Amino acid sequence: MGLARSTYYYDPEPEDGLNLELMRLIDKQYTRTPFYGSPKITLWLRRQGHEVNHKRVARLMRVMGLQAMAPRRSLSKSGKEDQKHPYLLAGMKIERPNQVWSSDITYIPMARGFLYLVAVMDWFSRYVLSWELSNSLDSFFCVDALKNALRQGRPEVFNTDQGTQFTSGDFTGQLEAARIAISMDGKGRCFDNIFTERLWRSVKYEEVYLKDYADPADAQRNLQEYFAFYNGERFHQSLAYRTPSEVHFAR
Repeated sequence: MGLARSTYYYDPEPEDGLNLELMRLIDKQYTRTPFYGSPKITLWLRRQGHEVNHKRVARLMRVMGLQAMAPRRSLSKSGKEDQKHPYLLAGMKIERPNQVWSSDITYIPMARGFLYLVAVMDWFSRYVLSWELSNSLDSFFCVDALKNALRQGRPEVFNTDQGTQFTSGDFTGQLEAARIAISMDGKGRCFDNIFTERLWRSVKYEEVYLKDYADPADAQRNLQEYFAFYNGERFHQSLAYRTPSEVHFAR
């Protein structure tokens, strides 16, 4: 039916209405100022009229997977050392589609509860090859997204962070079987996955923040429409005002 597994297995998150509203505000502010850690987010919330303490804000940011005092999200715990791979993209010139793909996870608020979104994107064309939603940070939805992307092609290098979803044997095994070089962001390398971070900013400001998803099925439906627009209609200044589809499938 074209619906994510989260549609069928979704359970409401055990956060009350106030915490969900605070998380929604935190997500918006963090997207604007990703260099804010929990102390500055706490101060910002207080200036918006919310009497919150630092411990509460820090806990909510951990639930959301937002890493304090760092300019990028860290939505997953670090994987085992023996499953990590070196960063391969330093100094690499990205010149063609299917040279480098990357994947990342972001937080998606809903009217009640929230979801996590993973996407696989081609660095050169900014084309989103696949995406999946989940109500948990288990690795299965990342593996599903990877399998769907690999049905469309094969990159030379695949880049992710060092989270457990991406260092799991289920995920890396797919890449190794396809003989794809695995690259992982190093600690403290805040902008290794910068193209995916820019994608999340577009998704949030052009889609998610303009709507109030009622449930996972509503989120699935609207995001499907957005990614069709993003790939096929949205002009990118960095692509000489072409769309990701035009660049990715250019002959």
